[in-house]
Amino acid sequence: MAGITRWLKRLLLGLIGLILLYQLWLFGWVLWWSWVNPETTRFMNIRLSELQVKDSKAQLKKQWVSYAKVSAHLKRALIVAEDDLFVHHEGFDWDGIQKAMEKNQQRGKIVAGGSTISQQLAKNLFLSPDKTPWRKAQEAIITLMIEATWSKRRIFEVYLNVIEWGNGVFGAEAAAHHYFAISAAQLSEEQAARLAGMVPSPRFYDRNRSAPGLAKKTEVILRRMPSAQIP
Repeated sequence: MAGITRWLKRLLLGLIGLILLYQLWLFGWVLWWSWVNPETTRFMNIRLSELQVKDSKAQLKKQWVSYAKVSAHLKRALIVAEDDLFVHHEGFDWDGIQKAMEKNQQRGKIVAGGSTISQQLAKNLFLSPDKTPWRKAQEAIITLMIEATWSKRRIFEVYLNVIEWGNGVFGAEAAAHHYFAISAAQLSEEQAARLAGMVPSPRFYDRNRSAPGLAKKTEVILRRMPSAQIP
């Protein structure tokens, strides 16, 4: 029995050591990306693999642009649509999370997440779309890493360039070209509000661009945009 106990302790210590090494590996990437632009993300790799199942030559649409070359309209639209307290919180919007939990309980299923821009970025960079307790816990840890080492401007710049905006479409520049045949710098208020409204379900809205729900969301975002605080 004593031998089994020692073996179990060693196994547990080994598992803890592996988890810590994994967290250090993640933190290394977080530090690297604080000043080097990510070429790809976990989400991009997942979506590319899915596309290449149907077409082996499929490629993603993406093009990095600096923060200054993204329309201020899009920045304001995303803030009010996704995380209106972005410049104030430290990675988590606790009131938003509480409201999302209450809404999910009322509906009896997950219909709202309450995730901040920082949390969405952590998920897109490193994790999968799976909604599991482990993924949510890891997302929280990565969010803390990002918030501790990046400026709000850097967080928002990377977010603008890596989030999914359609079937194989990633980042503001690719989205502006895909939907409006213009650059991200040229987006109007209405175009920006429309793109921001697509973020929760980008592939659905890519296929259903005239969806009534998107038009309503665009109107709401447009009304709220003047109150946005951007980094």
